[in-house]
Amino acid sequence: MASSRNLEGNYHVFLSFRGTDVRNNFLGHLYAALEREGIYTYVDREELRKGEQITPALMKAIQDSRIAIIIFSEDYASSPWCLEEVAKIMECEEQRDLLVFPVFYKVDPREVRTPRQSYRKAMVKHERKFGKDSEKVKRWKKALFDAGSLFGWDFNDEDEANFIKRIVKEISMHLQQTPLDVAKHPVGIHPRIVDLESMLNLESDDDVLMIGLWGQGGIGKTTLAKALYNRIFRQFEASCFLVNVRETSNDSKYLVPLQENLLSQMLPGKGLTVFNDARGINLIQDRLCHKKVLLVLDDVNDIKQLSALAGKHEWFGKGSRIIITTRDKHLFAVHGIDKDHVYEVETLKDWEALKLFNKHAFPRSKEIVIRRDLVDSALHYANGLPLALEVLGSFLCGRSEQEWENALDKLAKIPDKNINDVLRLSYDGLEDYAKEIFLDITCFFKGKSIEYVMKVLNSCHFYTTIGVQVLVERSLITIGRATIEMHDLIQLMGMDIVKQQCHNDPRGRNRLWLYEDIRNVLSRDMGSNAIEAIVLDLPKTEAIYIGPNAFGNMRRLRLLIMINVHISFQGPICLPNELRWIEWPECPPWILDSSPGPKKLVGLDLHKSNVQFVMEQFKDFTNLKLLNLSECPSMVCMPDLDLTPNLEELHLYQCKNLERAHKSVAYHAKLQLLNLRGCSNLHHLPDVLQSKNLDFFNLDGCSKLQRFPDIPNNIKGLRDLCLKGTSIEELPPSIENLVSLENLNLRNCKKLANLPSSIYKLANLMRDLHLQNNFSKPPTRGQEIGKIPRQYLELIRTKVRHTLSLSD
Repeated sequence: MASSRNLEGNYHVFLSFRGTDVRNNFLGHLYAALEREGIYTYVDREELRKGEQITPALMKAIQDSRIAIIIFSEDYASSPWCLEEVAKIMECEEQRDLLVFPVFYKVDPREVRTPRQSYRKAMVKHERKFGKDSEKVKRWKKALFDAGSLFGWDFNDEDEANFIKRIVKEISMHLQQTPLDVAKHPVGIHPRIVDLESMLNLESDDDVLMIGLWGQGGIGKTTLAKALYNRIFRQFEASCFLVNVRETSNDSKYLVPLQENLLSQMLPGKGLTVFNDARGINLIQDRLCHKKVLLVLDDVNDIKQLSALAGKHEWFGKGSRIIITTRDKHLFAVHGIDKDHVYEVETLKDWEALKLFNKHAFPRSKEIVIRRDLVDSALHYANGLPLALEVLGSFLCGRSEQEWENALDKLAKIPDKNINDVLRLSYDGLEDYAKEIFLDITCFFKGKSIEYVMKVLNSCHFYTTIGVQVLVERSLITIGRATIEMHDLIQLMGMDIVKQQCHNDPRGRNRLWLYEDIRNVLSRDMGSNAIEAIVLDLPKTEAIYIGPNAFGNMRRLRLLIMINVHISFQGPICLPNELRWIEWPECPPWILDSSPGPKKLVGLDLHKSNVQFVMEQFKDFTNLKLLNLSECPSMVCMPDLDLTPNLEELHLYQCKNLERAHKSVAYHAKLQLLNLRGCSNLHHLPDVLQSKNLDFFNLDGCSKLQRFPDIPNNIKGLRDLCLKGTSIEELPPSIENLVSLENLNLRNCKKLANLPSSIYKLANLMRDLHLQNNFSKPPTRGQEIGKIPRQYLELIRTKVRHTLSLSD
């Protein structure tokens, strides 16, 4: 029987069996059922088995599989080959978390474990051949006992089809669950996992158990929780790992997103919406009280978080396990978790610390020999803290002995030998430009989108691309799923660097991000030439008094971001000319009334504001690359883009009073993104479109727009055009000049009567052409759709690779 593989060369399931018992009946049916579900399954050819040792190919197939199913049939144990197979499977189950399920096919599980009956006869025969005290036979007996003790399926007289269906369903469920990424070098994890598994008492399903992982920052609580989660999550009906609870619940929406995340992981596909945290509590309790679940709440720092996410044991079904990590041990007492269920995560033992340090300091063979006393000195400074070992080891990696001595001598001169000093060493080795990028990320942008951060930092003329890469290499930041992440200890170290610039007076620091510091500086006109960046991101709206001259002395201010900040002063404010980025949603209407104003602006985001604009306001903004005036009710006329020759992004979505697009849009040289989504009163675009670099053009919901511009010349930039919900009656024949167009959305264009025949020439229209809901009745075969000839649609079909949608 052939075996199937997935694209990565790894199997989903490895089947172990005795062919003479099951190959021509049960095995074939099970294999076929797994294949029908797209589960890639390895079944070896028994006639190629030679001797008693499994082949390297078979051994690799076991190692490369995610799940092993052992079919224990009557004569399974009579085959030395099968016994070697099950021994290898159980070895992989212990060493690399291979998931193993036994199927007891017409045998009692006790026959396998004890062994009894046919299994006993087989093992007696093997003992006669190899000796009763043979290590091989002992290994086989242990493998049979361990495998026979696992959860599996017992087949006797039930319907075979239903039995196989039940197996396939559970295997599919387990394959849908994926483990978490733990650590590049998980040193010291295994013995701690053993301790935690014992504390969790996983064999008992009588009650719900909450345990806590407690320890200082950087000690490895999250890493340990992830490894434990990977080890046990398949034993539960549903599982969820909520990372960074402390940080996530500090945003403006507080706990609601965490509750929705928990429910979506536990109940995938249900699409439950949480309107407030009280509603979320009821939903969690109602939907999970009968499920055996595994829930990990990582980095909790407030009892409110526990109350909203795992308030009581009764919220979850019997056998559930809740794991909480925190730096604050008192939270466990407040939440009713007794000290016997709190695990203190300790620093690494000396030999573990050495092993982890060597992994980072000497990732390959030692090309440079370093004296042992220097290694011991480095270990002394790190003091067993995993994060410090990683950072210091990575910093010293590849350096000469003289550089080691110099770096460690420098550490010895620092009075406070805590972890901050170790982390500071990595910062001190950066060039000035990388230090600036690091401090901006530390104070303002941890957890933010990498795309957004790059735009902001590039506006300040930093060498952001190489700078971010250097920070990744120095283990100062990591790039998560499209976001920039940083360990808490590293962030605290960076913030401390800024605070030490002027310990008792925020006026002397170059970055301000704390509410009290910013309020004191701005309300009292205490600004100074030292201040370069102010970012205040409040969870809810706060009013601050900011006088007209609050920014007057901040001549070097380059970055101003004010989220949920309202001003109690009514009048114009003078902003510094050096500003490169302003982001102030719902700002006062007179924010840009002052003169001369910031002339070096690269990014201006004033969405949801009542700013009153006149064309002359933009005459000095020649450096502007991003302009976001979305959801501004006072936006009636689009700005003249001739005044902003370097503009790349213009966001005007939901400007419901905007009626006309300025003629400068038609031929702007550098505009790449134009977003007019939801401009429901927009009725006029320029007669022609010649913007050579326009890549994305969104007119979704511009319901009064009846005409799309002509395209007199080839435009190679435009790839995405959305005309969804417009009143366009036809597309110009010159649409063929959008030679790079990949996505054309014409959904709900109910007045669209014609598609020009030239549309089939769009050779790059290879993602989607959407025409849903354009017609009152779906077309029949051979019928013309309005005035769209069927033959043209057939030609389009040959060009569109993915979807041509004619109706819902």
